[in-house]
Amino acid sequence: MGTSRKLRVATVITRFNGGAGQVALNGALALPPGDYERAVITGGVGIDSKANGAGHTTDKATDKVLYGDEAVANAAAGDLTPQAHAAGMEIVQVKPLVPQISPRDDLAALRTLTHVLAEGRYDVVHTHSAKGGVIGRVAAARAGVPRIVHTWHGFPFNEFQSWARRRAYIALERVAAKHTDAFLAIGSETITTALRLGLTTPERVRLSWPAVDTSAYTAAPGSRAQARRRLDLPLGVKVVGSVGRLTFQKGPEIFVRALAGLPDDVFGLWVGGGPMAGKLADLTAKLGVEDRMRWLGHRDDVADVLPAFDLMAMASRWEGLPCVLVEAISAGIPLVATAVPSNQDLVLAGETGLLVPPEDAGQLARAIAHLLDNPATAARMADRARDRVGDWFSPEYLGGVLDDTYRGSSKRPYQK
Repeated sequence: MGTSRKLRVATVITRFNGGAGQVALNGALALPPGDYERAVITGGVGIDSKANGAGHTTDKATDKVLYGDEAVANAAAGDLTPQAHAAGMEIVQVKPLVPQISPRDDLAALRTLTHVLAEGRYDVVHTHSAKGGVIGRVAAARAGVPRIVHTWHGFPFNEFQSWARRRAYIALERVAAKHTDAFLAIGSETITTALRLGLTTPERVRLSWPAVDTSAYTAAPGSRAQARRRLDLPLGVKVVGSVGRLTFQKGPEIFVRALAGLPDDVFGLWVGGGPMAGKLADLTAKLGVEDRMRWLGHRDDVADVLPAFDLMAMASRWEGLPCVLVEAISAGIPLVATAVPSNQDLVLAGETGLLVPPEDAGQLARAIAHLLDNPATAARMADRARDRVGDWFSPEYLGGVLDDTYRGSSKRPYQK
């Protein structure tokens, strides 16, 4: 591809929300203006049973696709398609591309997405997320897309899965990797794992970082008191918070168990909704901490909530490198995080925060208590963490990386 022609780029992602969605959106918004035509192709929220009859898909690919305003209107709560649409991006929703494993829908998604990508005549397809990444890359290859890029925000396989499931996910990644011209990997451990498993060759992979508008999270004078008033928090409490979906990966039950082991003047906040909400409410009551633990659900004002935290505590079982770490650092909040890939890129043990083993509520509680009891130490770590972030985590930096990658020369090992 030449260096002067405007390129048509399609971002393919199953769920256009959360950290991966925000990174994808920030990167697309930061591409050099005037050089790109941008599209976002997202998954659906399920097959429309009224249109297709008791949940069965039809054979016509166009019946499973929504475009523009219709796609935006059908997006799930918290989806970022309205922002992308407002910025002038094409929006396409492929309804059978759903997060759940579903052989019927997955085959329908592959057929439909192949049709959409061929019809769109894209120069570059950039996939994100595990399922969207596999189906999207195979569909792009079938559609004859000249350049295929994938971002690993982490991997779908991890140590908490059965051996058989882990092996199956690795096999799928290897299939998709054959159709990938270039990779971006969020976090150094992601690159290490990819190279060790033979998922890429050295010239096809580049280290990348989550892109965050750090200025939006810089706490203004008085924002701490204002955030606490808005949340109606009791006076004088110490607040430990976290941000993430209420899923097994994020370990919210470990977080609340750690809170239960802390003094009564420590208050817990969790921003984010998800499928574990009901179980967590029951656990909170069982632990006797319902008066000092609040599950805030999904919120669009995370930047306004963060200043209420004295400390950010992440209990994740696995991660790529979550945006929320960069957001908390930008807000000057001290960090405790689990020692999982690739948290250590930002949380340097004893330097920019504290690391604890995953699934250990006791050690998480002790690390939280240590920083709450030693505010000068916590503040020093927070300052060092902010110095470490620098420009590498800005959307502008990611925009430059994407421009280089989209117009790069590395080639996939397998052509259709």
